[in-house]
This record gives sequence, C-alpha cells and structure tokens, in this order.
Amino acid sequence: MMDQKPLENVESFKYLGSILTNDGRCICEIKCRIAVAKTAFNKKRTLIPSTLDLELTKKLVKCYIWSMALYGAETWMLWAVDQKQLGSFEMWCWRRMEKISWTDHVRNEEVLLRVKEKRNMLHEISNGRLTTGLVTFCIETAFYNRLLKEG
Repeated sequence: MMDQKPLENVESFKYLGSILTNDGRCICEIKCRIAVAKTAFNKKRTLIPSTLDLELTKKLVKCYIWSMALYGAETWMLWAVDQKQLGSFEMWCWRRMEKISWTDHVRNEEVLLRVKEKRNMLHEISNGRLTTGLVTFCIETAFYNRLLKEG
C-alpha cells in the first residue's frame, strides 16, 4: 500500500522511455527499438545517396540508426533470442545499405564482405555496458518479482 492505496500489479510499463516487464526480460524493448530504427532507416534512405563513400555510409548508419536501436542497451539482459534479433537487425541494415534484396539469395558472409565489416553490434553492446546500478536494478527487479509470484 502506498498513501492508503493498494498497488496494482502490471505486466509491463514504460519508464523513462524504456519498457519494463514484470519478468525482467527486454524482448519488448528490443522489438520496439528495432522497429523505431527501421522506420528511421527507411526515412533517411533518401539522405544517404549511393554516391557516398562506403566508410562514410557505414558511419552514418551506425551513428543515426544503430544509436536508435541500441538506446538503453547497457541495461538489457540479453538472452539467445534477443542476440539473434539484434544480429538479424544488423544484417538488415547492411543489406538495405547495399540495396540487397532477400530474394537475391546473398549469404550474410557475402554481405559482410561487401561492406567490409564483421558482426559487431553485440560486441558494441557488451563493450558499452554500464557498470552502474541500472543493471543491478534490472536483475533485482526480476528476482523480486519471481519471489513475489512464488510466495
């Protein structure tokens, strides 16, 4: 009870721009971030002409698109399915940047060779991971929610 009012249990809520769930997973947040980034990429596609240098184009994509997708990533607890989604999004960016359709049947390794990149979105997340109390907060919240459900 808080101020003589009973507290309501909810499945998820938005706090400071991030979606928090009662199980501590971030799948909803990741899906939302990827959708926002894809929309931004499609809007900015006309601003990135094919005449630009490859290195400059990659920097623009990482600066404008990846930053939207990875906002708040330092607080995410990534499971295998989350990592797969982020890896797929990374390849989606490179394919769109090179205008490679999925019907062209070009393997991911070939796309990475064309853009002269390695898969590194997950690496950037792990290197940029904050060691502040936010990660602890997420873990403790998930732990206490499980205790409340069991108790």
